[in-house]
Amino acid sequence: MCYTQNRFKALLSACVMSLIATAGWSQSLTWLGTLGGNWSEAWGVSADGAVVVGLARNAAGQWHAFRWTASGGMQDLGTLGGGRSAASGVSADGAVVVGWAANAAGYDRAFRWTASGGMQDLGTLGSWWSTANGVSADGAVVVGWDQNAALQGRAFRWTALGGMQGLGTLGGGRSRANGVSADGSVVVGEAENAAEQYRAFRWTAASGMQNLGTLPGYDRSYASDVSADGAVVVGWAANAAGSSRAFRWQNGVMQDLGTLGGTWSDAYSVSADGAVVVGTAGGVYAFRWTASRGMEDLNTTYASLLTNGSHLEWATAISPDGRYIVGSGYNAATGRNEAFLLDTRPRCTLDGDVNGDGIVDDADLLIVLFNFGNRCP
Repeated sequence: MCYTQNRFKALLSACVMSLIATAGWSQSLTWLGTLGGNWSEAWGVSADGAVVVGLARNAAGQWHAFRWTASGGMQDLGTLGGGRSAASGVSADGAVVVGWAANAAGYDRAFRWTASGGMQDLGTLGSWWSTANGVSADGAVVVGWDQNAALQGRAFRWTALGGMQGLGTLGGGRSRANGVSADGSVVVGEAENAAEQYRAFRWTAASGMQNLGTLPGYDRSYASDVSADGAVVVGWAANAAGSSRAFRWQNGVMQDLGTLGGTWSDAYSVSADGAVVVGTAGGVYAFRWTASRGMEDLNTTYASLLTNGSHLEWATAISPDGRYIVGSGYNAATGRNEAFLLDTRPRCTLDGDVNGDGIVDDADLLIVLFNFGNRCP
């Protein structure tokens, strides 16, 4: 009995000390560096936060697509024979990367990259240019923008079996696809209507291209991403005066997400369940939006992770569970703009390793027992 009590007291003491020592362990900010140049931007993150993709300048000043991992650092994915490339999306497991790269003739082409196959040129719809902007969770469906034979930009959806399929427009001459649902069945982007005004769209094979409208006082709208089930669409509405507002669309209603005090905001990515939206306010403040908290400046929420002078400016992608956010900002330590990976994991977790010490043991059990019924903040 005495042994049991002493063991309990020892574990309780260890639990308390562990909580004190690791109070900030669960949240982290990682600057991803560059490819030898002075700039990098992140545009995609895998479901587990282990893989980040984007573009970075190399020592020669060229933009190249990259794939970053904690163990391997920033890997240059090369080009299709030309001098530039960029990665815009990654599959849930981090194995498939999509984007665009210049070929030997200098034309940008949509690509799909894997470690075994390298960079695959996805072709065009009859012209010279194409870019890939999004990929399904399994990496099988790629969406983007391409020029047709008449040199008109057209949204496309690509699969290995069907090749590149043009998705049409809303009555005008141009369209562009930016995001795709987890299963590849719902595509979102922007397209011109008959009045040559851009409108955010949501496309399915059954219904075709649906005009999502725009916000009151704005004459254009652009969709950038869609939830896993295709029900929630995010993007921004804009007007000729240079003002824009991030929006979240669901069930036919486009909601203005506001700003952080400036004149514009853009939403770039949404979590799998459609509850968390990220983007930029004024190109200066990376933001996260939820229904309960509204639009919050990530620089304020995670100020403890930022060194003096560092700043998060663009939040461009979020992992399906809302935990990981990537984007770009200013890293004061290196004096350059860099891609970042932000782990927003709260202190309350449900993965077993509650105190984050790398092992599931009695200390984790005690934390759960003493906090049973409480809500995570």
